Amino acid sequence: MTPEPHLQAGAAVKAADRAHVFHSWSAQELIDPLAVAGAEGSYFWDYEGKRYLDLASGLVYTNIGYQHPKVVAAIQEQAARMTTFAPAFAVEARSEAARLIAERTPGDLDKIFFTNGGADAVEHAVRMARLHTGRPKVLSAYRSYHGGTQQAINLTGDPRRWASDSGTAGVVHFWGPFLYRSRFYAETEEQECARALEHLETTIAFEGPASVAAIVLETVPGTAGIMMPPAGYLAGVREICDKYGIVFVLDEVMAGFGRTGTWFAADLYDVVPDLMTFAKGVNSGYVPLGGVAISGKIAETFAERPYPGGLTYSGHPLACAAAVATINVMAEEGIVEHAARLGAELVEPALRELAERHPSVGDVRGTGMFWALELVKNRETREPLVPYNATGQAATPMSAFAASAKSHGVWPFVNMNRTHVVPPCNISEAELKEGLAVLDTALSVADEYTE
Repeated sequence: MTPEPHLQAGAAVKAADRAHVFHSWSAQELIDPLAVAGAEGSYFWDYEGKRYLDLASGLVYTNIGYQHPKVVAAIQEQAARMTTFAPAFAVEARSEAARLIAERTPGDLDKIFFTNGGADAVEHAVRMARLHTGRPKVLSAYRSYHGGTQQAINLTGDPRRWASDSGTAGVVHFWGPFLYRSRFYAETEEQECARALEHLETTIAFEGPASVAAIVLETVPGTAGIMMPPAGYLAGVREICDKYGIVFVLDEVMAGFGRTGTWFAADLYDVVPDLMTFAKGVNSGYVPLGGVAISGKIAETFAERPYPGGLTYSGHPLACAAAVATINVMAEEGIVEHAARLGAELVEPALRELAERHPSVGDVRGTGMFWALELVKNRETREPLVPYNATGQAATPMSAFAASAKSHGVWPFVNMNRTHVVPPCNISEAELKEGLAVLDTALSVADEYTE
């Protein structure tokens, strides 16, 4: 569709936003939020009538695109029947959402604790692990993101943690595998895997195995750069956890529900954690929802011992109705399989072809509808296009790249020296080709900053 411009309405929305809305992760006087008039499918548009192909899927959560009619109808029907109800009761939408999620989680992760989003899912997973083991410490990786709440931000392994890190959260960070920027001087994926596992086990030894409650990992790290773990790494972490009685937590908030071309990224590696967090794609972000999928042995800890945690809106009926509809739509329309096919047949070949032609592209990695391009100033030295955690003038090359993409009608997901290709999982081939063509143009702008 071609949206009609509504300049006066857009000005009013922008004025109210600037007067009253306090935006996350932002210096309030230095931002200029786009006023969005509407969205449908893989696109959204502003009040001037300009349409954007959303290669960011919102914040990597609109896995079925915007305004899917079956999910919108399910929310409307649930609102007409029962808008809300307290979490201590059995409610149809809540029960059915839990059943559908448990059907798809790996292994015996059959109990579902609902939260309002991904960060509080991580908070509760850590609490469960500590109570189950009676141990205080939690290990997580550098190059990770786990959420903005207190425990989750301390688990995070990127600069967003720094301002809130008090050093008292019981978190120890370690290096995960990432061959392109290896911390282990590895030359092959096999070396990177083996050395990363040795590093992790050594870290546990020096921290004291009996003090470690959990290891928390994103199955495939998301905003940190979509770094696919090498074969054998997650299985190796599973073995280490079993060896020392440590709870293995996989964070699937971003990677879950079709994003990697499987229901969960854990399916790619044939690994079963003790706890698994989810959010975002579970209902395409239509109503806030997250949760923790719990194994039998962790659930047994709380069989006759109360779990000391909960949320007022845990398993909110509107959110759960959206989840039921989303999961059913994904199954009926083959969206997970669609994401896998397009990733393998269209996205990967196209991105690798772009990498051959653009000196600013240092690395291509991903799967399904979950891809990243690592942008560099120099391919040989692998110097990043912008410095780590760059702001202001230092971030100009990435800002110019993003501005070029937006000017040509594509909204990118840009983080540090990476651009992600994370469109809705049901995007069409024609839409993908449109987005990739714009990326080609925008990368020419990035090329201007290479050596």
